[in-house]
Amino acid sequence: MKSLMHVEEQVFDFGKVRDIKHFLTFQKPDTKSTIAHKPTTPYPGDDEPIKLFANFDRSNYNDMESKYQGIIIYYFSGTGNARRTAEWIAEEAEHRGVLTTLVNIEHFEIADMPPADEKTLIGFCSPTHGFNLPPVMLRFLWKFPKQKGTDVFIINTRAGMKMSKLFLPGLGGVAQYYAALVLWLKGYKIKGMQPMDLPSNWISIHPGLKQKVVDSIFKRCERKTRKFANKMLDGKRVYKALWSLPFDLAVAPIALLYFIIGRFAIAKTFVATGKCTKCGLCVKQCPVNAIKMIRNRPYWTFSCESCMRCMNNCPARAIETSHSFTIALWWIILSFIAPWSLSKIYNFNFINLNRQGFLVGLLEEALTWFIGLIVVWLGYEMIHYLMQFKVFDKLVAYTSFTKYKFWRRYKAPGGFNSKKVGV
Repeated sequence: MKSLMHVEEQVFDFGKVRDIKHFLTFQKPDTKSTIAHKPTTPYPGDDEPIKLFANFDRSNYNDMESKYQGIIIYYFSGTGNARRTAEWIAEEAEHRGVLTTLVNIEHFEIADMPPADEKTLIGFCSPTHGFNLPPVMLRFLWKFPKQKGTDVFIINTRAGMKMSKLFLPGLGGVAQYYAALVLWLKGYKIKGMQPMDLPSNWISIHPGLKQKVVDSIFKRCERKTRKFANKMLDGKRVYKALWSLPFDLAVAPIALLYFIIGRFAIAKTFVATGKCTKCGLCVKQCPVNAIKMIRNRPYWTFSCESCMRCMNNCPARAIETSHSFTIALWWIILSFIAPWSLSKIYNFNFINLNRQGFLVGLLEEALTWFIGLIVVWLGYEMIHYLMQFKVFDKLVAYTSFTKYKFWRRYKAPGGFNSKKVGV
């Protein structure tokens, strides 16, 4: 077999690429761009949003022929889990002489897909946020062009854990099924649905896993991903995501609540303490441009998707989750502000409703959370202003669990700074 040392890696300037068809046909890119993109800054070490790994001589791969001649993998990754999954699949495709293109979707609003046939395989790799795909990937899927009969696969990373020697799976919720439905309605053939239990990185909720645990989970998931990749390249069908269908359906309501409400509330839990050096790295690296510099301090808008890139990559470890502020504020909202507001609404009597019944209960819940989000926004404005004062800054910092050393940060092994192509 031809060594990967002889595989040529090409990185093109996406501003000069007409469309992704150039990567599949080795045409020279011209200066017209029909791929709309957002001016975001890539990860450290991720210099371009599109990478093409091309082996021009396939004669040495006859013993490992693939059903496909080309594969395009679209991925979104906050801290590196989904990206590593996409790279493992790309490496297996390279081994088999398949022209492979990786596309980091955070750089694009839409992708102008080339005509594809049965010789092209398309993949989507994404983390799971709130038992669903993150909104940035959902928007990309909604805008993805229709294509009749092209094979696709879906991989979602879903917060795996480990207890002693037992590997514990995460829950994907509706992530796989909703993505599959959208793509199926657009005419694609769903060939693979594979969850991957890479380590949980949601360090707002729990400390980052110990490095030894992270490494062991990565080693196991790498084997599973490469096995899945080869089955896809052989043209086989893999639907491992269906194994957890009963559990995923059980958390589906949580996925809906997270998408409508939860993600906005969580966005307002992040603060930068006095340790912040004003380097602006979090602003530059945010994949959805959700962080602004206000009052010379990072400010998280409702656009934040809680991908955890900023908190994990902050060189000063200045970004915290304000646990005390969040708990206290929501206690005040649910105990006092929301009940008082609802009583005023009913006393105003502008809606003549019987105060009993499912619909009225649903309306009350919706109003409670709507009021809650307004108060959270006002509370966040206040805390962001008050953190200019050293006493208040220290109060917030020392009542946040993420402040302390035992609350580890998370970085994927061989993640954003890795330049390695083959293994």
